[in-house]
Amino acid sequence: MRSPATLPIFSLKKQHESLQGRLSEAFQRVLASGTFILGPELEAWEKEFGEFLGIGHAVGVSSGSDALVLALQALGVGPGDEVVVPSYTFFASAGSVARLGARPVFVDSAPCCYNLNVSAVANAIGPKTRAIMAVHLFGQAADMEALVKVATKANLPIVEDVAQALGARVRDRYAGTLGTLGCFSFFPTKNLGSLGEGGMVVTSDPQLAEKVRKLRVHGAKTKYYHEFVGGNFRLHELQAAFLRVKLPHLSHWLKKRQQNAEMYHRSLTVDSDIRPATDRCECEDALPAREFAGNKILLPFRCHESHTYNQFIVRFPGAGRRDRIRESLQQKGIGTEVYYPRPLHVQECFQSLGWKEGAFPWAETFAKETLALPIFPELEPPEIERAASVLLEATQDP
Repeated sequence: MRSPATLPIFSLKKQHESLQGRLSEAFQRVLASGTFILGPELEAWEKEFGEFLGIGHAVGVSSGSDALVLALQALGVGPGDEVVVPSYTFFASAGSVARLGARPVFVDSAPCCYNLNVSAVANAIGPKTRAIMAVHLFGQAADMEALVKVATKANLPIVEDVAQALGARVRDRYAGTLGTLGCFSFFPTKNLGSLGEGGMVVTSDPQLAEKVRKLRVHGAKTKYYHEFVGGNFRLHELQAAFLRVKLPHLSHWLKKRQQNAEMYHRSLTVDSDIRPATDRCECEDALPAREFAGNKILLPFRCHESHTYNQFIVRFPGAGRRDRIRESLQQKGIGTEVYYPRPLHVQECFQSLGWKEGAFPWAETFAKETLALPIFPELEPPEIERAASVLLEATQDP
């Protein structure tokens, strides 16, 4: 039986202790108002979040997963349609497509940043393609400049899955504002987490925003008069109030994540066999999976200046090394997580789509070799140094 980690992969304890007074005030404010659904807190939260991103329309919804469903539904995605989605991502990215009766068309990822490969996207577009889903994985935006060119040429909308990358930028614009619609999650582990579930859909298109607002309330703008078949996808007043307390602290928390990542890099690169996964962005290159013999650990590579490090992902080339090292870290009290142990194209629920193992070599490689280390903002430098030291020791084992 594994002993509990003394350094967890994630903790909100210190963050919430520092905000306890403001969070309690928010709770009391909502309680006293007597309004718990679609009230002034949500309206204010949508305005503040939209202003933060610099985008015209923000619609608060029940979760990040539901945000994806609503964005696709607003675009008219349904049975018989196809949506291009990376295989190496959280289930909701493709699950949202399937929930609407459409078919996810999987593509492989790039070895530089783990995001979808733009060349693979271009090759996957067909006559039934209705949209492209760009997932900004682990805190870094996908190659949106190249992807927008592909989408524009094919006359396709882009839905951005920004669940893990709130605050990441591509040049002077935030992830989530570069495509047709951006979808955010406020699950507690995200860069900005609620005290429960929550999500947001943003867009610069007023007609799409209006449709999303209707869809989140059973397809109705006026009660009992339904223009569409929507659902109950509302963000509660209490969660909106909590998120309003937290938003002013987001920039500081992101800076702390970046500082923690820099400390990991400094602490780990004392070993010459530990280096970034590549020395250049390869998002547009159709490259076969390759061997990294002699490299004990491959560190994250930044394709953009802005990386928010929702996760700090390291790779361990070699069969079974990741799992052996993870076990060693657990025994020493260092919490870790595997994102994600099985790519979507080989998940049981998608087997009828026809993909087999070997179809997407990078996605399958990442599933076997990657591991997340603690990176949350409240970590202290000695804790990061300890995690790095334990990791270095673990990589010395045969």
